Amino acid sequence: MSVPRSVALERTLYTLAAPVLAAAPNLYPDSPVNTVVQLAGAAGVGGWFLAYKSDKPGTGRKFLRWSPLVFAAAVDVAARHTPGWGPWCLDGLLAAGWAAAGLLVMPFSRHTRRHHRPALATPVPAPQLEPTPEPSPAWPNDGADPFTRQVRQLWENRGMPGRTIVIKATPHEGMPHDLSLLLRACEAGRAITGLKEDDIAAAFGVDTTDVHIEEVVRQYGREGGPSWKHVHVTPDAAERRRKAPTAHEWWADRIGSGPVPGSQFVKEVRDKERKVTHYIAQVPDEMGEPRVNLHALAAALKTKYDEGRLFVTVDGSQVLVSLWDSSPLAQVFPATRELLTPDADGRWVTGYLGNGQPARNRVYTDRGAAHGLFVAPSGGGKTQLMALHVAADALFGAVVMLATEAPDEKTAALGKHTARYGVGVLYMLRLLRALDALMEIRGQMPWEDGLVHEWDPTLPGCPYQMLSAYLDEFLSAARDGLYGAEIMDLAERVSVKGRKYGIGIKVAGQSIYVQDGFTQLLCENLRENCIPVVLKVAPKKVADMFKALGIPSEYIPDPLPRSFSPAEAGRIERVMRGEPEPPANSNTGGAGWIVEAKQPDVLRTLFMDFKAGIDDYFPDTIATLTDHEIRELEARGLWFDWTEPPRPGEFGPEPSDDEDGDDVPGKGGGKRRGGTKPAARRDAVTSPRQALEAIKNLSGV
Repeated sequence: MSVPRSVALERTLYTLAAPVLAAAPNLYPDSPVNTVVQLAGAAGVGGWFLAYKSDKPGTGRKFLRWSPLVFAAAVDVAARHTPGWGPWCLDGLLAAGWAAAGLLVMPFSRHTRRHHRPALATPVPAPQLEPTPEPSPAWPNDGADPFTRQVRQLWENRGMPGRTIVIKATPHEGMPHDLSLLLRACEAGRAITGLKEDDIAAAFGVDTTDVHIEEVVRQYGREGGPSWKHVHVTPDAAERRRKAPTAHEWWADRIGSGPVPGSQFVKEVRDKERKVTHYIAQVPDEMGEPRVNLHALAAALKTKYDEGRLFVTVDGSQVLVSLWDSSPLAQVFPATRELLTPDADGRWVTGYLGNGQPARNRVYTDRGAAHGLFVAPSGGGKTQLMALHVAADALFGAVVMLATEAPDEKTAALGKHTARYGVGVLYMLRLLRALDALMEIRGQMPWEDGLVHEWDPTLPGCPYQMLSAYLDEFLSAARDGLYGAEIMDLAERVSVKGRKYGIGIKVAGQSIYVQDGFTQLLCENLRENCIPVVLKVAPKKVADMFKALGIPSEYIPDPLPRSFSPAEAGRIERVMRGEPEPPANSNTGGAGWIVEAKQPDVLRTLFMDFKAGIDDYFPDTIATLTDHEIRELEARGLWFDWTEPPRPGEFGPEPSDDEDGDDVPGKGGGKRRGGTKPAARRDAVTSPRQALEAIKNLSGV
């Protein structure tokens, strides 16, 4: 039998080296042979270490190949440290044992190759024709690159998920574990139906969220359709995206997947001066109008909706998200004469919106003089808002008159800058009677061209000035048992026709509900010919309040928070020390909504400092009615000191001596400027006293 040359050579080396290992340390302790043996042993230990750290197969074979050198060094060291040849000639026995182990195992000859060469004397069997094995469906013979072949082998070992084969595998540059797969169904003409992210994730040992399956579009030279799938396995990219996402990735993961569904990040703009960050996003046109969940959006941006720092503006398919460092609604915006002065279109600045834009109101519209509607509870900033409007009308050159149901310090200071100011229900009624008569008077006053026109501030030659009448606490006056019915009737009439004669009424109160005294017609006329402002409404009334203003349900806003100041930190420590909580700062006076279009916008009105004086906000001269208007009103008995008690015959004919003494002058809502008493309005009867008055009018008692 022929012996391979490598085997014969290895046996010879072991036989010759064994005596040298035993004799060199004993005969020549300082011989270079000892140094060479020990260096060889050190190299063997290094080979062991590299084999242990390597991920490649064959670690055991590498250990065996290096073992002769390591054990030879061990024998040499033992021989040098034993006296003489050692007890029982131990040095010679160790060297002989080393040689015997090498001859028996022969690591270099047997473990360098995976297969032994056949013996030369063994007859070579004659070749026989065997059937060619059917190729594995996961290994098509298409000349694939090594990476694809490795992935195919793994795919087949994992059971070919979804009964698919790998056509192409592409690694991602810079991502060791990321790759893309082009898959096809094993059987031609079959759609891929059972392929799931879970199966692919299990095959590659990644999370399900790291797997994405896409459809394959048919291209030139390659099929497509349901028999093909594109798969992306991206654990490295997902890890980077979680730790250091780009702006587009952060928006897609945190915002586009929830608070603003389908939105795509466009850009981020930081306004350092105003301390606000703007995020602009786009929603695909096919998704329609953007849908925004404000509470979820606030959580994604690490704020709270109640803090008033987050505001969203929708413009078509674009979305602007404004995140302020501190709530702009908690700021104070001082009023100035420049902001209150109307421009050429009659617009002036009422305050500032939550997104920082100036909120504007108007003194007139393209349909004539503008009306006004101010709604706020007590302490909500209603008088402040009314003062801003009075100043804007005065700076426009309008005649301003003010009537309030009850006296008020700020209203009294405001009345000094008006043509007429008074307190009480009777005063408000006389003002409305004058407005009703002025519509008739102005309708007969010729302009410079000799003709009569409807009021238009852009046309020259108008013989009168615009008139704005402010009715504070209007609903309280409208519910009055003696004069309320006529007040409501006159206000409704002026709201219909007054705009054509340059007359606008500005109604201020705590409600706009029909059931609280408003008529539907008055509410609609005011709403359509003004820009309503609603301040500090109770949360439970928000929905009903805006429904009464004609706002669609989808645009009804959420209630404003009770405070725009952030909660003071350290509550846990205060609880542990037994200390009280600091007082809450509501700071919501003047905060509310302005309703210029179908969607209310949050705003904070300008602040007019009454304590410092308000003279600088108004013009030096106060506009009044023309002499002609005053003469006509005097002729009708409507221009006098409206604070006087009821005049004889002002509210109907004086009772005769034989009539009931209870029916005294001025105690009924009689016909204006003489005549019989009008019937009480059904919708104005809100008290037993009004009901009794209505019964008297109907029965003629």
